[in-house]
Amino acid sequence: MHKPLLLICFVLSGILAQAQDVAPFTLPALPYAYERLEPFIDAQTMEIHHSKHHQAYVNNLNKALAGTTYEKLALNDIMLRAEKAGNAIRNNAGGHYNHSLFWKILGTGSNFNASSEVGKAITATFGSVDSLKKLMNKEAIGRFGSGWAWLYVSTDKKLAVCSSPNQDNPIMDASPNRGLPILGIDVWEHAYYLKYQNKRPDYLASIWSVINWGQVNEYYKQALSDPFLKDIEKDTWTELKDFHKVMAATFHAAEEGDFGPIRKRANEMWMKAKAMQTGKIPASFDHADIRKAISDLEKGAAELNKMVNKKKKDADLNKKLTALHDVFHTIQGLCSH
Repeated sequence: MHKPLLLICFVLSGILAQAQDVAPFTLPALPYAYERLEPFIDAQTMEIHHSKHHQAYVNNLNKALAGTTYEKLALNDIMLRAEKAGNAIRNNAGGHYNHSLFWKILGTGSNFNASSEVGKAITATFGSVDSLKKLMNKEAIGRFGSGWAWLYVSTDKKLAVCSSPNQDNPIMDASPNRGLPILGIDVWEHAYYLKYQNKRPDYLASIWSVINWGQVNEYYKQALSDPFLKDIEKDTWTELKDFHKVMAATFHAAEEGDFGPIRKRANEMWMKAKAMQTGKIPASFDHADIRKAISDLEKGAAELNKMVNKKKKDADLNKKLTALHDVFHTIQGLCSH
């Protein structure tokens, strides 16, 4: 193949890969035959799980996204907003993401390597891979009803273990445990019932025989350098999000000439700014420039509240609110660096 044609194919493949990150989503091909994981996971379970259950999540996600503001977002960005997006998007976006990862971390012929990057991290964090298996199995057995057990990279780039209900995962805004998953175990009954019936512990004992540790290692390395991990960390900054809600509700109304919202909520805005100043700043953003900007934000919000209490003119409020909005966006910009 000529070099120009190779370049065209490379560019097109990149465009297609990017296109698959947004709706309409499609069912990824299974990277092995349905019977490949026998006898640990039977072929019939794999076929139904992949071609029926996962396909349903894809279909329902595309249907739920159609015509919404979430339709043009990448899957990761949808999950950052999953709780706000509602159950139809939350459950099906999670179902699509979780299963897409699940198929790739299953396989044969790639055993645990204690000398790999993830192997060293597991040993350093949990003591041994056997200790990790016990922790994950405990999470999986203890998860009431349907859900997942996860090994994930936390926002401070440490390995951690948790479980989640239904199709939730550590990326989601609804999760108390935040980070990027690198290994997930599906404990919905449709993942194991045909072979193991109600014996979830037996399924969990078997699944470790078909973990593709090479892929887990790749996910681990990718997670450590993925800028999206910082987006998740920023999303854990509750005080920043709370202030943003008040700013958005008041500033945009003022842009339209309506100063009623800021006159009603100026004190609330000041309290949210104070909460940012006294609250815990996520580690990646806890530096001098951001702390100074937050101090300026609190000072400006206090001054704006005084102006509202003194019933200053709309034009004066608009000038102060606009300046405060600029300070807030300075903080947002610093968080992106």
